[in-house]
Amino acid sequence: MPLCPAMAIELKTEIPGPRSREIVARRDAATPPGAARLTPIAVESAEGSVVVDVDGNRLIDLAGGIGVLAVGHCPPGVVDALSAQASRLVHMCAIVSTYEPYVQVAERLNELTPGDFPKKTLLTSTGAEAVEAAVGIARYYTGRQGIVTFEGGYHGRSSLTMAMTSKFALFKKGFGPFAPEVYRFPFPDLYRRPRSFSEDEWIDWHLEKLDDCFISVVAPEHVAAVVVEPLQGEGGFRPAPPAWLQRLRELCDLHGIVLVADEVQSGMGRTGLLFGVEHAGVVPDVVTTAKSLAAGMPLGAVTGRSEIMDSPHPGGLGGTYAGNPLACVAALEALDIIARPEFLARAREVGGRIRARLEKIQSEHPELIGDVRGLGPMLAMEVVTDSESRKPCMEATAAINAATLQRGVITIRAGLYSNCVRFLPPLTISDAEIDEALDVVAEAVDTVAA
Repeated sequence: MPLCPAMAIELKTEIPGPRSREIVARRDAATPPGAARLTPIAVESAEGSVVVDVDGNRLIDLAGGIGVLAVGHCPPGVVDALSAQASRLVHMCAIVSTYEPYVQVAERLNELTPGDFPKKTLLTSTGAEAVEAAVGIARYYTGRQGIVTFEGGYHGRSSLTMAMTSKFALFKKGFGPFAPEVYRFPFPDLYRRPRSFSEDEWIDWHLEKLDDCFISVVAPEHVAAVVVEPLQGEGGFRPAPPAWLQRLRELCDLHGIVLVADEVQSGMGRTGLLFGVEHAGVVPDVVTTAKSLAAGMPLGAVTGRSEIMDSPHPGGLGGTYAGNPLACVAALEALDIIARPEFLARAREVGGRIRARLEKIQSEHPELIGDVRGLGPMLAMEVVTDSESRKPCMEATAAINAATLQRGVITIRAGLYSNCVRFLPPLTISDAEIDEALDVVAEAVDTVAA
């Protein structure tokens, strides 16, 4: 008779435990509160989908470092590559000289990103840096200044990417003035569409609105780039409808605008395909990546058409730490894993299993869980006060996240109104761990609903 699998969650103290409280208190005393802290635990180690805190508690991680850990915590191949590389070369700076892992990552991304045309890749240190570089390259290439972004979009915390980001109170309040020449268009949020519209009618309205905005908001001949998340991350895991993305591609082609897919959060297998934009069959001119690209090491990238990427003058691009040797070898290992068809197939299985359970939770609490959405294993539950008004309920969202943590599962918020529970688990998570974690989520929702 087969043995039941061992439970991944093991709680030895209350959450947070005494040692976590001590270290978190030291953090709060030593660092500014503006550097967000979403949970009160301190972590000692992690492997796969399981995190061990400093009190010895074992928790299942459904946040995945905010979408960074597609290949899990401390995958052995990445750990071995880092160890071997650290003994040879920790830093050189790609501006000073060339080392092969830097070249290999660029070659691999040129091969993997959508589009059957010559490409080149610029490596950066972060996702925000990648987005900002993509904008600069597009401006240089087109000789134009305007940048189109969308309501609900998030692109980073640098000066320019903060201007491009939609969510004001959490990310932008008090930090202005912001960079100019950013123009924001509506985004087709299917859940919050007017009751009088069907989904297809709402998409059609937004298709017409794209043409209107290129008259009423900014002229297309002024626009260097349209920057879009194929699946909004901080905006609440709202997928861009395929027909709408396809129309964006047509308009960019018509007006000589560079189409940039911001795949920092939705890329690297996170949606069950290597890149989120592939769900719409759209080929962007430029793709930005980061997060799961290097399995937890700081690395971002801009990959695009060679003629676009080649336009800036020598010295106009680069950074001291961009394409660090350690980050590059981690990325090579991660890419080898993520690009495998069997890994992507498993990612889709993970997404299907989680979605089915979240939809069951929604069916049991339709007044609290207004929507379950996303692509593949990049999923969110939107929490509302009631299903009729769809009024966001931030307090219940925070309570659900707190309740899951107390029971040994790490979940965090998302959404324009901070009223979504987001799910970004390591894609190496087992079925048993999914079921155990979602049992906890269901219990947490039951408790908050009561």
